[in-house]
Amino acid sequence: MAYKKIVMELDKKIALVAHDHKKRDLIEWAKFNRDLLAHHQVYATGTTGQMLEEELGFSITKLQSGPLGGDQQIGAKIVDGDINFLIFFWDPLEPQPHDPDVKALLRMAVVWNIPIACDRASADFMISSPLMDKRYHRLVPDYDVYRARAIPVDAGTKPAAPERPEVKKTAA
Repeated sequence: MAYKKIVMELDKKIALVAHDHKKRDLIEWAKFNRDLLAHHQVYATGTTGQMLEEELGFSITKLQSGPLGGDQQIGAKIVDGDINFLIFFWDPLEPQPHDPDVKALLRMAVVWNIPIACDRASADFMISSPLMDKRYHRLVPDYDVYRARAIPVDAGTKPAAPERPEVKKTAA
C-alpha cells in the first residue's frame, strides 16, 4: 500500500475526551501536564471541555457533549486534519448510550493514524515523548486509490424480491 506523509507541527492539535466516570482522572492528568498542554491547541467535548478550561486556566475549543454528537465532531476534525492527537479516557466498565459513536471515533483515529491514549499510563508515555516537541511526519495510507476504485453499476441496487406463489381463491 502507498502512504502519504502528513506533518504534525510543533504545536499539536490535541483532543481530550472522557466518559463521566473518567472525567476526574482526565482533569487530574491534565493539571499534572498543564504546562505541556498549554502550548498546544486543545479541543474537548462538552462538559469535559468546560471542566478543563476552569481547572487549567487557558482556552479550550469546546465541542458538543459526546452523546450529543461531540465524539462525531472530533472524528470529523480528525478526518479534516484539524485534530492530530487523541486522549480519550473511556470507561470500559460502564455501558454508554452512544457506544457506536465512541467506536467510530476510535476507528477514525486508527484510519488516519493519529496517536491515541485511552488510559493515564498511555497518555503519560505519549505526552512525555520527545516527539511531542518536534515536527512529526505520520504516515497515512494513500486513500486516493480507495476513492478512485471502480464501483459496479449494480452495487447500489437491491436484489429482486422473490416471486410469491400464486394463491388460489376458492368460493365459499
